[in-house]
Amino acid sequence: MSSPVVTRFAPSPTGYLHIGGARTALFNWLFARHFGGTFRLRIEDTDRQRSTEDAIEKIFEGMRWLGLDWDGDVVFQFSRAALHAAAARRLIDEGKAYYCYCTPEELTAMREEARAKGLPPRYNGYWRDRDPAEAPPGVSPAVRLKSPREGETVVQDLVQGEVRFSNTELDDMILLRSDGTPTYMLSVVVDDHDMGITHVIRGDDHLTNSARQSQLYMALGWEIPAFAHIPLIHGPDGAKLSKRHGALGVDAYRDLGYLPEAMRNYLLRLGWSHGDDEIISTAQAIEWFGVESIGRSPARFDFAKLDNLNGHYLREADNHRLTGLVAAELVKDLGHALSDDVIRRIEVCMDGLKSRAKTLVQLVDSSKFLAAQRPLALDPKAEKMLAAGAPGRDRLAALRGAIADLDSFSAPQIEGAARGLAEATGDKLGDYAQPLRAALSGSTVSPPIFEVAEALGRDEALGRIADVLGR
Repeated sequence: MSSPVVTRFAPSPTGYLHIGGARTALFNWLFARHFGGTFRLRIEDTDRQRSTEDAIEKIFEGMRWLGLDWDGDVVFQFSRAALHAAAARRLIDEGKAYYCYCTPEELTAMREEARAKGLPPRYNGYWRDRDPAEAPPGVSPAVRLKSPREGETVVQDLVQGEVRFSNTELDDMILLRSDGTPTYMLSVVVDDHDMGITHVIRGDDHLTNSARQSQLYMALGWEIPAFAHIPLIHGPDGAKLSKRHGALGVDAYRDLGYLPEAMRNYLLRLGWSHGDDEIISTAQAIEWFGVESIGRSPARFDFAKLDNLNGHYLREADNHRLTGLVAAELVKDLGHALSDDVIRRIEVCMDGLKSRAKTLVQLVDSSKFLAAQRPLALDPKAEKMLAAGAPGRDRLAALRGAIADLDSFSAPQIEGAARGLAEATGDKLGDYAQPLRAALSGSTVSPPIFEVAEALGRDEALGRIADVLGR
C-alpha cells in the first residue's frame, strides 16, 4: 500500500448493531490491523428523529464486546453539518451544482410522467441550466449536483471487479435539502475525505451509492477511496436475512451465550475464506485477512454452525474466565451473591461442564446444581432412579456407607469405593455412579460424578445423599 490504510465503520444509531453491521465492522477492523493502519468509528446521526443515545451506546457496547477497538475519537456526523454544507456551496460557486426550485408536487408529477413513458422515475434536470432569477417566490431551493449526462461512471471494486453505470441512469442527486440540511450522500463523501479514509468496505447494497459518490468526489477534486462491496448475509434458506434467521442485535448473541471470539470467527467465515480453515484465531485472521478472499455470493447464516464453533471456543476457554462468566449469570438467576465455596466448586468442575456445552447459557444451566441449596430438586429421571424400592436407592445407601469415612474425600477414593462395591456385588460401576449422580446433581447428566462429589466436599455430598434417602 502506497499510503497508510484508513478504514471506517459508520453505523446509523437508529437501532441495534445488527449482525451484518458487525461483520462489516470486523472486516474493516481486520483490514486496517492487517496493514498496520487505522480503524475509525463514525456515528451517522443525521436522522435526528430516529437517532437515539441508547442506540449509540448499544453500538459502543457491541463493538467493545466483539473486541473491535477503534482509533482516535468517535466522529459524530451531525456535528459536521456546517462542513458538509460548505462543500455544497463551493460546488455552486464552481458551477458544478445548482439550485433546484421544484416543489414536492412537481417532483411527483415528474416521476409519474417518467413511469408512464416506461422510464425510471428520476429527476429530469428541470432547473439544471435555468436562471435562478426565474425561481418562483417563496420556494426554498434544494442543491443538486450537476452529474455527467454522457458516458459511464466506473467503480473499480476490490470484490466485485469493474462495475459500470451508465450516467443516464444516475440523475442529479440532492446535496442539500430545501431546509439546508445535507443529505447522506454529501455527508459521507465529505466525512470520508476529511477523515482520510483510503478504503470503504461495506455491503454490496451500496454499489449504486458508490457510483454517485464517485461523481461527487470528482466534482470536488478529491481522490476516490478504494471500494470493496461485500455480499449481504442470507438465511439458511437463501432468503434475505430476517429476525427468524438470526438478524438480531449483537447484544442478543451475547445474551444467547456466545463468546466474542466465537462470534468473530463465525462472522469472519461469513463470506471470507482461507483455504479449508474453519477455526481461525483473531491473530491468524489479522495475519491472513485480505479483501481478495471475500466471495461474491451471499453468505448463509447457520445457527448450528455457530453453536458448534462456540462449543469449540468454550472448550478452549480459560476455566477461571468461564467461572467468572457463569457466576455472574448465576447471581442474576438466584438473586444473591455466591459463596467462595460455590465459586470454587464451579471452577473445579469446569472441565466436565464445558465439555458438554455449546453456549454459556447451557453452561450456566448445567452449573446450577453446584450452587443449589438443599434439599435438591430432582428431575423426573433422577426421581425415578431413587424412588422407594428402586435398585438405585439401595445402591446409593450402600455407597454412602462406603464413602462416609474415607480418609480423603477425593475423586479417586470415591471412585475406588464405588468400584469395590460393584465388584463385590457383580454390578457395573455405573450402577453406583448413576444413583450418586442423581442424588448430587438432581439429574442423570453431569460432569464426571466422582469429581463433582470431591468438589462438593464431604459434608455437602453426604448431606445431599441423606436428603434423598430420608425422603
